[in-house]
Formats: sequence, structure tokens, C-alpha cells
Amino acid sequence: VQLQASGGGLVQAGGSLRLSCSATGRTFIDSAMGWFRQAPGKEREFVAAISWSGVGTLYEDSVKGRFTISRDSAKNTVYLQMDSLKPEDTAVYYCARGWGTKAYNYDYWGQGTLVTVSS
Repeated sequence: VQLQASGGGLVQAGGSLRLSCSATGRTFIDSAMGWFRQAPGKEREFVAAISWSGVGTLYEDSVKGRFTISRDSAKNTVYLQMDSLKPEDTAVYYCARGWGTKAYNYDYWGQGTLVTVSS
């Protein structure tokens, strides 16, 4: 499985971005997927996850109501719609295969895409 994250960029506070994570490999269809982020000088933290069916989702408390994770299995792609962005959302965002809020539950990781939110 190879994961390619994209969609990051510079946005003003209150704005929106949509991140995409494209996966190669048939195992994606049967895999839960998640997003993590890592801000400068901080540890990587969980953001959101979606079950293989798309029915189950998990969110970190600070992004609930602002971020939405979704998937399109036909396109082998997972999305993270980020609205009402705040400067503290600035980080490199990574997609990964797995489920739960802990990084050790994920086995394949994308290369990351940088999101910068200006105040």
C-alpha cells in the first residue's frame, strides 16, 4: 500500500481546505484510514479516522464540528474537509492506514502535506 497526501496550503483563519489521500493497492478497500498531524516542536497527534465501510468515524475533540473525514472507495481516496480553520491547526498532516487514536495502530503512512493557517 502506498499513500499520497495532497491539498495542503496557506489559508487565513476561518477558511477551509480539503486534504486528499490517494491509496494504491487493493487492501485499501478493506482498510480503515486516519489522519494525523504534527506541528513544529510537537508530537504527532490524531485528528480523525474512518472505518473501512465509511460508517464509523472518530475525531479528536478540538476538530469536532469543524473537520469531516470521508472516503470514496471507487477512487481509493480518503478526504479531510477542514472548515473554520484556526492558527493552531497549522501542521503537517499525514494520512495512514489503521484505526483508533494511537499512531501505533497504523502501519502505512503517507508523506504528509503542510497546512498553514494565518491569523
